[in-house]
Amino acid sequence: MTTESRVKGVVIAAQGPIVDVKFKTLEDLPAINETIKVTAFDGRVIVLVVAEHLPEHIVRCLSFGPTLNLKRNSEAEATGGSRKIPVGESLFGRIINVTGEPIDDKGKIVSKMTASVEKDISRAFLNPDRLLGQEPKILETGIKIIDLLFPMIKGSKTGIIGGAGLGKTVLMLELIHNVIAKHEGVCVFTGAGERIREGNELYLEFERQKMLDKIMFAFGQMNEPPGAKFGIAFTGITMAEYLQEQNNEVLFFIDNVYRFVQAGAEMSTLLGRVPSETGYQPTLASEVSSFQERIRTKEGGSITAIETVYVPADDLTDPAVVTIFSYLNSIIVLSRERSQLKLHPAIDPLLSSCSNLDASIVGREHFTITQEIMKIFTKYKELKKIVPVVGIEELAKSSRTLYDRAQKLENFLTQPFFVAEAYTGRKGEYVPLKDTLEGCEKIISGRLDDVPEHKFYSIGKVADALKE
Repeated sequence: MTTESRVKGVVIAAQGPIVDVKFKTLEDLPAINETIKVTAFDGRVIVLVVAEHLPEHIVRCLSFGPTLNLKRNSEAEATGGSRKIPVGESLFGRIINVTGEPIDDKGKIVSKMTASVEKDISRAFLNPDRLLGQEPKILETGIKIIDLLFPMIKGSKTGIIGGAGLGKTVLMLELIHNVIAKHEGVCVFTGAGERIREGNELYLEFERQKMLDKIMFAFGQMNEPPGAKFGIAFTGITMAEYLQEQNNEVLFFIDNVYRFVQAGAEMSTLLGRVPSETGYQPTLASEVSSFQERIRTKEGGSITAIETVYVPADDLTDPAVVTIFSYLNSIIVLSRERSQLKLHPAIDPLLSSCSNLDASIVGREHFTITQEIMKIFTKYKELKKIVPVVGIEELAKSSRTLYDRAQKLENFLTQPFFVAEAYTGRKGEYVPLKDTLEGCEKIISGRLDDVPEHKFYSIGKVADALKE
């Protein structure tokens, strides 16, 4: 649609982020998901997206920005299409918002290419990795517990799940740091509904590490309207899809998927829709799928997704959390109990799961070691309930040995992080998988039974425990 032929309407009501726009005739009505631009009293251009059609040629829209200073009867111009954002090499090291505008005070983004954020995902691909005949490729992260129990495969989706203050963002930052530093590839980071302070710290940290030339950022933070927090997930995945089409191995990070779902619930309430019996929006499953189904492998390039999922009140049965679970290959659950014991990363191996932990993918030796470790941790969990009552001396010798080895394994699977050096005072360590397997094998075989358990806490390789 040319500029001259664009249809214009007028704003007749604005209630928070919900704006009603009236058009002259039925033929003038913009389509659902089409964008409309309105200029506020202070000169700001506010982007609206059509959510539903009302009687009398009125469209109800969601705003992507604050509607302060928006006047009644302001002219609203339909753009004739859905939301488009700039894509291309010029976005590396830049931060954009939900509409593709730069928010990092580094000037305009110069890019000749744009991509539509709305995509048709009706064509289904059943397990595309297998269809393309590709062998699974393991992505080493240098984080011991993840490489050992939750190996990441290129093209897979990993969820980092936990309540407030358990270190989801820190673990994600460490993953970004290690994977980008050690592997060739590009990264898209999407901040959906999280604190702007964390986004600022993230950007400055990567600037300090000189890694900005490999990362694109899209932020729709906690202080923004629900439309921005919801739409930013699609902005981020559109950038990742563009990079994938250029035959890149793309790492896609989103912090936090639950906030994206929560924004959808807010939008649904603002539009007056009746919630489902769980309290969430009735369109919960379709909204999550419209985002998650776009994270998939194609010939030539892959998107490997790492998503943090906030768990309200530490309730893993929350309907939104369960809906997100169904799309993930690995579910890494952070435990408040382990966090309080300062066992960082605070991953609970018994609550977590990973479909990639298979002998055909990781190899027989790796698989055998992990199964032995899981057996030890399962028995250790039972013994932890008994020991405070009867004391460790009352356990059978075999149980006492297992209890000691489990504590050593628990301590060995902690490690200092690069991104937390300023807070812990310890230098971060990248631990290759072979060193992790070697250390675990020595502990479970009993070769380190005479080394005190505290020596294994927050170290890199097992050799560090043997130092004086």
